[in-house]
Amino acid sequence: MTTTTTPPKDAPEAPSAPRSAGALLIDMMRANMRQYGMLVALAFIVILFQIWTDGTLLLPSNVSNLIQQNGYILILAIGMMIVIIAGHIDLSVGSLVAFVGAMSAVMMVKHDMPWVLALVLSLLIGAVAGAWQGFFIAYVGIPSFIVTLAGMLLFRGLTQIVLEGQSLSPFPDGFQNIAKGFIPEMGPYTQYHNPTLVIGAVTVAFLLFREGRHRKRQLAYDLDVTPTGLWVAKCVAMTAAVVAFTLTLASFHGVPVVLLIMCGLLIGLGYVMRNAVIGRHVYALGGNKAAAKLSGVKDKRVTFLIFVNMGVLAALAGCVYAARLNAGTPQAGLNFELEAIAASFIGGASMSGGVGTVLGAVIGGLVLGVLNNGMSLVNIGTDYQQVIKGLVLLAAVGFDVWNKRKAGR
Repeated sequence: MTTTTTPPKDAPEAPSAPRSAGALLIDMMRANMRQYGMLVALAFIVILFQIWTDGTLLLPSNVSNLIQQNGYILILAIGMMIVIIAGHIDLSVGSLVAFVGAMSAVMMVKHDMPWVLALVLSLLIGAVAGAWQGFFIAYVGIPSFIVTLAGMLLFRGLTQIVLEGQSLSPFPDGFQNIAKGFIPEMGPYTQYHNPTLVIGAVTVAFLLFREGRHRKRQLAYDLDVTPTGLWVAKCVAMTAAVVAFTLTLASFHGVPVVLLIMCGLLIGLGYVMRNAVIGRHVYALGGNKAAAKLSGVKDKRVTFLIFVNMGVLAALAGCVYAARLNAGTPQAGLNFELEAIAASFIGGASMSGGVGTVLGAVIGGLVLGVLNNGMSLVNIGTDYQQVIKGLVLLAAVGFDVWNKRKAGR
């Protein structure tokens, strides 16, 4: 007679073998393939044009110019990324940029309104425009493509009416500084811009603190963590990148005001999309609207707020663009919606919705911005520039489709 013994049910399971550093690195790359891929592409493009332009690309003056040239597109791309994550599209942002710039010009040039008040009213105009479109999309049920296409025509026509076909200028210096200004110098002479050095040091400390806190939480919950060597290398690489960027800006005029605006949006909206309830609802709507509604997500309210946010960001971009031109002009904002959409898709957004990050939108915008700036520095014609940017966009979306098909096997 044989008897079999079975281990008690509460016997501890054999611990699984620790995963290798290579396996963890591969999983991390797969989970963030589009974003890491675009970071690698951005680094490659920067190195390519740095060599091709004999070092001109990364000169402090050109880096500052690159930020100011693309500030308004990056602001639009952040808002557009959120719209696309929710499964919608906004074709009206370029025309809204022109309309808000025109209204700000009328308020400041024709009516001598203080620029701060004009800026606040311009943002309110953008919010109302976004709410108007969001109402038809969320509560009436008209597709966002149709509503924003109508908005594109409407706001472009209103711009012509408000400006009577002519440009209005000049703007007050304070308003121009939104796009062309730098934070003021303070402290003793050090050959570098002191406030920029302080901002860089605070940024490094914050990034290292966040990385350390995230790793500590992973260890507390017995989750897989990046091996210590790779984690230290990542922290060193981040620190080196921030220090190099800080010294580049500090050796010129310091941090541009528009960069502070973009960083504020990146931190604020990035936190909302990662941690706030409404951010998770946006991802849920884009991923599966029917399931999100069954889970209690108020889809109409969320959609409405998404377009209000897009309207405010388009208004802010309109003010930045008008301040850079120092004029409100009927031709402002042409094809800006296409640039913002392209930046979002290059930065990791998916046509099906539910995928993307605010940081990805900024990375995608920088890819386009560096391409534009680098190709201009080496005298590549605008016709070839359009061809190259089109191929980059096609490659980014094609990679997304290929990656989904591979994951579905």
